[in-house]
Amino acid sequence: MYHWDFEFLWGFRNLLLMGLLYTAIYTVVCTLLGLAIGLAVALGRLSRQVWLRAPLRAYVEVFRCTPVLVQLVWFYYALPVLTGIQISASLAAILALSLYGSSFFSEIIRGGIISIDPEQSDAARALGMRRWQVMRRVVLPQAFKRMIPPLLNQSILQLKNTSLLSVLALPDLLYQGQSIAHETYRPLETYTVVAVAYFVVLLPATILVKRAETRLTKAAA
Repeated sequence: MYHWDFEFLWGFRNLLLMGLLYTAIYTVVCTLLGLAIGLAVALGRLSRQVWLRAPLRAYVEVFRCTPVLVQLVWFYYALPVLTGIQISASLAAILALSLYGSSFFSEIIRGGIISIDPEQSDAARALGMRRWQVMRRVVLPQAFKRMIPPLLNQSILQLKNTSLLSVLALPDLLYQGQSIAHETYRPLETYTVVAVAYFVVLLPATILVKRAETRLTKAAA
């Protein structure tokens, strides 16, 4: 029968905390960049110009329909071959996760915008507002309320995706766990603690999303 022993992990607590910090930093940076890019892509896809909509749609489909792990590896190993510019693992990770997340964020934002009654935009335009003013003052404030739950859900997925950064040898939580397991030959306890750490972080976020959905449902009723 296997004998569980977690005491040795106390000596690696700083390593695990550092990994958790890296995970949090990458999550925040990639989520914010993904939101910014996603907003720009969503607005571009709502443009009347076909020459703008078509490539943006292709961009969204390419990133949504390919695994994020493949994108991470491609940005780190293939992109430098095409550009002749060597990039760091950290930059490759931020690019891949941000662009991958933005493809989903853009569809959430676009869906929220088109869900608003077009008559409200027509009324605002009749009052003399320009198109960007209508979007900023009328459409986006209302659409944002509907976007909150799916945006939060996608942000949670961004956190989960950071566990793939270990393939680029970035010192996130999973990578630190792998290092400890290789050094101590105690993978069961190590990966259990890593899994618990992810659970402790993700559970409050999941509860927050459910509460946001409940409040918005009641407000809309």
